[in-house]
Amino acid sequence: MLTTIETLTSIWQRVLQRAPIRADENFFELGGTDALADQLFSEIARVYDRQIPSATIGHASTIAALATLLEQPYFPRFKPVVRIKNGDEQPPVFIAPGLSGNVQFFKLAQHICTEHAIYGIQAPGIDGQEEPLDRVEDMARFYIDSLCEHLSDGPYVLIGYSFGGLVALEMAQLLLEQKKTVGLLVMLDAYPHPRYLTRDLQRRLIVQRVKGHVRNMREMPLPSVPSYFAGGLKRMLHLAGPFPESDNPADTSGVTFAQTIPLVKQKAYAAYEKYQPRFYPGKVMFVTTETKSFFPGDPTAVWGNLVSELVVDVIPGDHLDIATTEFEGLASVLTRYLKQYTDENFPERAGGRVEQDETVKA
Repeated sequence: MLTTIETLTSIWQRVLQRAPIRADENFFELGGTDALADQLFSEIARVYDRQIPSATIGHASTIAALATLLEQPYFPRFKPVVRIKNGDEQPPVFIAPGLSGNVQFFKLAQHICTEHAIYGIQAPGIDGQEEPLDRVEDMARFYIDSLCEHLSDGPYVLIGYSFGGLVALEMAQLLLEQKKTVGLLVMLDAYPHPRYLTRDLQRRLIVQRVKGHVRNMREMPLPSVPSYFAGGLKRMLHLAGPFPESDNPADTSGVTFAQTIPLVKQKAYAAYEKYQPRFYPGKVMFVTTETKSFFPGDPTAVWGNLVSELVVDVIPGDHLDIATTEFEGLASVLTRYLKQYTDENFPERAGGRVEQDETVKA
């Protein structure tokens, strides 16, 4: 009779289309995606007759870890904080996700040269076990409660990508209200909803987005242009249905990414529309991209009057790629931020970093 690890290895090899796979190899480093995670757990459900949320892959991203969970009679309820890079230097780093609410930063984390442990944050509802939240303030409070279990007093190092940047900002606001220390706050190409921009910025953003759409349509095959244009018009007029359709309509489990991510995104977008940032009396490190298609061209024009101190870095790439596929530039900047933070606040640790720094520069 096959062991759990042997059975899972066979499933992983079929889904990921590669062999051999060791029991300690990470799903995402092997090329795993949300869609492949759905396939993986569909196979597991067929073999073991157990419906398991696809979001489990964030907490058990190796065959060995997943086998340990499967051998338990009951699955635990996971916390929203997922360890994505090991490290023993304090404080740990926490990364808030974009609209999808899913942990997307496994590969990025491996390219950040630091001894700090890095944690990703999963939104409530991504496992299909609870209702997603629809207010940034509620998300921030929920995440802070989880973070405090890992680090009760701080200082806190917070990073937020896109919509997650707004959540990280609100988390920092709450921590300051609780008299706790925010050691470092990094916002990655994060902006408030256009309704909260000045009229001049709104006009410039509209022109910029129209140019981006025109450029996209020029680069695509002619038969694809009408559907692209109709899709954009539909989004502009808010004609999309209240519940995005699953990629697999036959799936009624409610625990696959194909079903949970659209619902989490819908609630997150509602939160995005409602959230008006308030003045933050601290320092924000802001990373933006050279390619500007759908977001304001100048972060300072948006955030300059909303934070006490703003430091902007521009990296190659565009908004969608910097955290998932073209993350080397972002990883390099985050490495520098963490080193600067450590050197300034923990000078006794500054020694012994020459080899690591040379690796980053290379």
